[in-house]
Order: sequence, then structure tokens, then C-alpha cells
Amino acid sequence: MADNENNRGVKNPHDKLFRENYSDLDNARSLISNYMPERVLKLMDLSTLEICKDSFIEKDLSDYYSDMLYQVTFRDGSAGSVYVLFEHKSYYDKYVHLQLLEYLIKIWRLHIKQHKKKLAGLPIVIPLLICHGRREWPEDTVRLTSLLTGPVGELAGYIPDFGFELYDLSRFSDDQIRGTLMNQVVMLLFKYIFNPALQHKLPEIFSLFKTLMEKETGLQWLETVLRYLTSVVSEDELSLKQIKDIAEQAISKEAGEHIMTLAEKLRNEGRQEGEIKGLKGGIEIGIALKFPKDIDMMMALVDKVEDLDTLNKIKEALKTTQDRAEILALLN
Repeated sequence: MADNENNRGVKNPHDKLFRENYSDLDNARSLISNYMPERVLKLMDLSTLEICKDSFIEKDLSDYYSDMLYQVTFRDGSAGSVYVLFEHKSYYDKYVHLQLLEYLIKIWRLHIKQHKKKLAGLPIVIPLLICHGRREWPEDTVRLTSLLTGPVGELAGYIPDFGFELYDLSRFSDDQIRGTLMNQVVMLLFKYIFNPALQHKLPEIFSLFKTLMEKETGLQWLETVLRYLTSVVSEDELSLKQIKDIAEQAISKEAGEHIMTLAEKLRNEGRQEGEIKGLKGGIEIGIALKFPKDIDMMMALVDKVEDLDTLNKIKEALKTTQDRAEILALLN
């Protein structure tokens, strides 16, 4: 199965599915209520849960991270609130603490910036790590001190130690996977995505869609799951026809038909992406030949264009024009 373990961008299908699922507030609340320790849950009023999205990440990096941040007030009415940070890994990352520490600092800096006039203190941030790698995540590595060598105990006062809540799917049975229907779908997919048993588990996973398909968002979630499967699993391992047949048996004949319709949509999107990439490559060559000094600036604008007609006009214009303003007018 194709898994780019070192690519954390949203193009990573695991991260993309994670983000799409937990951008839904009900799914996020469900994850926290089912998998956060009881000692922590009793402090939270989950009815106040809010999604903070990527507000703590610099704008130029926001497209490359799947992490989700949530804010919730305390149950007893105490001043302030606590943040919950979702982090997802499809592989074991020994140094995830450093990544989380960077996020904690960004969250705190943003909090200071937003509450300069009424800053009572910094909020507590609880990282919740969801992992579904090919190997188990060692349980004794959840604290930052697990990375350090030397007399850690004696020098503890100098160490910014913290830990995260670990939810390693490989350690949980299917019956222990709970929450909203989409939570269950996503967690089960993550659990079996690297397992040859996926094809045999898919009917059970798809059966959860019987209820989801009765809702307005059912088809949207089905498309999300199909995009994930076709991005991660090769056609040799699990063909579209097999997915269609499983959907028909587990959900309904209409669901199977939707699968094929969605598959054609994905193929068309793939062809268009290929055309766009090819056009941009040709435009870059044209700009490099005619306006070499402006190539970085102009290509930054070209990269933002996703319309085929506009890109074709730019490519044709580059064949004849010597005027940079003509190309910039098309780009703007």
C-alpha cells in the first residue's frame, strides 16, 4: 500500500481523512468524550467545545499541517479554558514531542497576543495523539523526558517536561472503537489500512454507512472514504469493482452506483490535475525564456491559478507577447 510516511502535508491521504473527519464538531467531541481519561473529562464542559482550526499556525505553513485545536471551558465554572490538540501519525515518530512542543509554544504566543490587556495566565494544552502505524507506539515514550539522557531526576527543574495522551489503534479491539458513526469508520479504516485483512473488514466498515446514508451528509462522507481508499490502496490490492460490490452488499445497490459515479468524478479530477500541472510546466518555461528576472514573482501567481481556460490563455500569450504586463493582467 502506498504510504508516504514522511510526507505530512494535507496531500497525505491519512492526514486529509483525519482533518476532514475532525473538522466536524460532533466527531471531535465524540473523540474526546470516548478516549480522553475520565480524570480529565470530569473537568471539562464538552457542550462548550469550539474548533480553533489552525489559528495558531503561521499562514504560510497552514496548508501543511493536519493538526486540530479545540477550546473547552471548565465544568466548575473556573476562569479560563483548556485546549485539546489533536495530532495524527500513520507511523512511529520518536521525536513527536519536539513537534508538539513547537505547537504548544505557538498556541501560548497566540494566546498572549489575543489577551494582552486581560492576560491572567497561559491555558493548559492537552495533546491527544492518534496513531495507526505498522508498529506499536512504545507506551514508555509519551513524556518528553524519554528523549533525554543524563541525570534527568536531579536536573528536572531545568526540563520543560510534558506528555501526551496516546491512542494507538493497534492496541484496541474493534469493540473498543466507539463514538459517532464516522469516528468508527475512520478509526477502523486507520486500524486496518496497512493490514491485508482490510478487504474482509470493509463490509463491516461500510455497514456503518447504512445509517449515515439516511442523512444529508451521507454521500459526502462516502466520497471522503472513497477518496481515502483510492489514494492509499492500489487497484491490485482492492479494485473499484470490489469496493462497489462491497458497498452494494453492505449498504445498498444505490450506494454501489454512487461509488462508480464518484470513481468517475475522481478520474476526471485526476485528468484535470494532470492537465493543469502540464500547462504550468509549459508556462514556467515560457516565463523563464522571456522574463527570467521575474520568474519567481510570476510563477508564484501562476501557482494560484487552477482554471484551465486561464492557463491556456497565458500559455498562448507567452508565444507572442514581449510585454510582461499582458501576462500579469491575465494572472490578475
